[in-house]
Amino acid sequence: MLKQNEVVRLNSNRLEELYSQLGEAGAENIVCRALEELAVRLSHTERYYSDGRLAEMRKSARSMVAIADQIGMHMLSRVAADVAACAGGSDLVATAATLSRLLRIGERSLSEVRDLQDVTN
Repeated sequence: MLKQNEVVRLNSNRLEELYSQLGEAGAENIVCRALEELAVRLSHTERYYSDGRLAEMRKSARSMVAIADQIGMHMLSRVAADVAACAGGSDLVATAATLSRLLRIGERSLSEVRDLQDVTN
């Protein structure tokens, strides 16, 4: 069995910018809402794929791009864009593969930001 192991890197500079611009309370609010929204959209994207609703899957993946970028999750943003592109085509194998990668990267990215928040608090 092939084990997938990708290192997730967050743009901590982006998070620092948020904290600098919005203050601690404002940045915490933005980051928490973004994490919640990303978790929901990851779940929806996976469900849409399972249900064969590729148009909705594509829309859900596309919506993650800006949210992830906002809080420095550039890899998650890039992979979500890849999923959206694949869902718009006819290659179901590529769609399944990129979705699997999105779910892995998404889970790791969410954990990474939560861990980073715990360290700063």
